Amino acid sequence: MGGLRLFALVVLLAGVGPAPPAVPVPAAVPAATGFVLPIPGPPLVLTAFAPPPTRYGAGHRGVDLGAAAGVVVAAAGAGRVVFAGELAGRGVISVEHEGGLRTTYEPVTASVAAGSPVAAGQPIGTLQAGHPGCAPASCLHWGARLPDGTYLDPLALLRPWAVRLWPWDG
Repeated sequence: MGGLRLFALVVLLAGVGPAPPAVPVPAAVPAATGFVLPIPGPPLVLTAFAPPPTRYGAGHRGVDLGAAAGVVVAAAGAGRVVFAGELAGRGVISVEHEGGLRTTYEPVTASVAAGSPVAAGQPIGTLQAGHPGCAPASCLHWGARLPDGTYLDPLALLRPWAVRLWPWDG
């Protein structure tokens, strides 16, 4: 192997480490094209999804998205509101989507009632201040769960971001 090729191979392999563990999106999740961000603007992820190692173990079963208190919160996908009320001292809304997937939003003051059908992007409430663990005054905790109890990273429900590769003139 030529010196330049060997050098390139060593540089390439030196920069390759173990890949981070991927959390696969099970086949039961509806196609990503029907879901939208529940708050306006690009997502500001304050706390990432960190699934627990066991069903009842410690973890973060959703994402915390930074937003100002009072911002309108929308349903991430079409479905039916299955819960809208107070739980553990804060406002919570749960929406069931096709296939039994549920998304949850907290702390939110609901503008919809349980049983209401909702469309993707339809306002369902307003963000309250004071979510525990958020560095700013407010953030939206957004979760997603399959019917079997498996939690998903809700950001995986969104259409993939566009990635553009530049041509390599190598």
